[in-house]
Amino acid sequence: MDRTGVVRVLDQIASLLELKGENPFRVRAFRTAARTIASGTGDLAAALDDGSLAAGRGIGPAILQIVTDLVRTDRSRVFEELRDQVPPVLLEMLAISGLGVAKARLIHEQLGVDTLTELEDAARDGRLARLPGFGSRSAENVLRGLSYLRRQSGTLLVHHAAREAEEARAALSRLKGVSRAIVAGDVRRGTEVVRDIVVVLVADEAPAHVLERLAALPGVDELAGQDERRATLRFAGGSLVQVVVTPPVNAGAVLVEATGSAAHLAELQAHAAAKGITLRGAAVWRGSEFVATPDERALYAALGLPEIPPELREGAGEVARLEKGLPRLLETADIQGFLHCHTTYSDGTNSVAEVAAACQSAGYAYVCITDHSRSSAYAGGLRLEDLERQWAEVDQVNAAMPGIRVLKGIEVDILEDGTLDYGDEVLSRFDFVIASVHARFAQGEREMTARLLGALDNPRMTIMGHPTGRMFQQREPFLFDHEAVFRRAGERGVAIEINADPHRIDLDWHLLPKARDAGAMISIGADAHNTSGLEHMTWGIAQARKAWLGPEQILNTRSTDEFLAFARHA
Repeated sequence: MDRTGVVRVLDQIASLLELKGENPFRVRAFRTAARTIASGTGDLAAALDDGSLAAGRGIGPAILQIVTDLVRTDRSRVFEELRDQVPPVLLEMLAISGLGVAKARLIHEQLGVDTLTELEDAARDGRLARLPGFGSRSAENVLRGLSYLRRQSGTLLVHHAAREAEEARAALSRLKGVSRAIVAGDVRRGTEVVRDIVVVLVADEAPAHVLERLAALPGVDELAGQDERRATLRFAGGSLVQVVVTPPVNAGAVLVEATGSAAHLAELQAHAAAKGITLRGAAVWRGSEFVATPDERALYAALGLPEIPPELREGAGEVARLEKGLPRLLETADIQGFLHCHTTYSDGTNSVAEVAAACQSAGYAYVCITDHSRSSAYAGGLRLEDLERQWAEVDQVNAAMPGIRVLKGIEVDILEDGTLDYGDEVLSRFDFVIASVHARFAQGEREMTARLLGALDNPRMTIMGHPTGRMFQQREPFLFDHEAVFRRAGERGVAIEINADPHRIDLDWHLLPKARDAGAMISIGADAHNTSGLEHMTWGIAQARKAWLGPEQILNTRSTDEFLAFARHA
């Protein structure tokens, strides 16, 4: 089993233990171990062999044995026994926003609900609303949660999909006859969630010969042929990978076809037809003449277009738009500041110094520490005395670590009435303030809009964090008037965040143009809870590019002094 599969099993073990009422410290141990493994890189089996995994945070002997069993045999006796002891619907209900362990048990015991279909029936016929602690609004939220789960089924979060795709690409690149292996599809476009993992293989021999070797690839459980140049692999950890094989002469057209959305390919075909060119399947023809496309640039050039970046290939009018040329899009190298990260002062796992050192190594000029405010008690929200200690530590780190500036920030809660969690006397002492909604998500659209507008009127607010509150596979975005909120942010000089945590991706490329057009500055925040969270920036940058944003529209492309001037509304 691969890393992603192991993390999934450890998380499920933690949930099963919680449902059984086991010791909360044991539950927490499995959650910690899952986070440790998820944040790692490289081959998990090698980490077991060399002992580095055993040294990881939360990896005790019992958990290490479970991980070993999963990696070596794809099975865990502990997991299987727990799964047999807990009704499956209880685990399924935990995936619905607002249903914790106590409520899931109550539903199961009082209503005899054994499937999600039965839960939906109970929510619709009034039985769920009559349970203690529920009510009609809770029943409506459960129905919304069930609908959201159904829409999200069959998808992977982009960081999980990217890891699986890279592991598959590395393995496939070693096949005899393969000169290049390239990740394509949703992952290459940087979509928020991924339905299909696609890898293109460039080979000097017939595709059929390459496909014949796939079954012998280590870790492959199943091979299903699709046609003479495509096949689907199932790896031992459960990953499904579509493999496309092409000769070098046609690699560009095949890669464009394997990367672009169906709508993008339709735009290209219509554009080609208007120029008297045929783009059929993965080949370009001028009349009866085949046009070689050894790379993607050659494909787009044949159609009279600049090479369209993968992130833009969504069929949102990009082909017509790019006939006028490609604008300057945001690049990773443009980002100077690392925004939105948590330390051990709240719910992070690294110290201020460790976060600063990691950001310095990554080439950032400044890092903005933003632990939680006091209302987020579940996440170790900071009291005033905690803030004083952290500020002193930041000063020490700045004195000891030239070459990077650590800024004193906070992720302060936007309370139900639109006020911020600390008063002005505290907020004025921060270098900058991110304000976010962390509770009371079920407010109506009018109430939530008023709440956000009220927060934006606070002159201490610098950035609105994860603006829609969504969590993939857990919680839908809350409702508010986007146009009114984005316009107020532009008027007040408050940036709107692209929260790059792959569980959120909030805002995404669909809404970002609305924020930009309303005059709001955009920031990209990693929402990192450990140093491995630095990788989240990849997904935020992808969303900015998908929204056609350039460096001038992104707050953290600015220097330290320019960022601080923005925070002061100077």
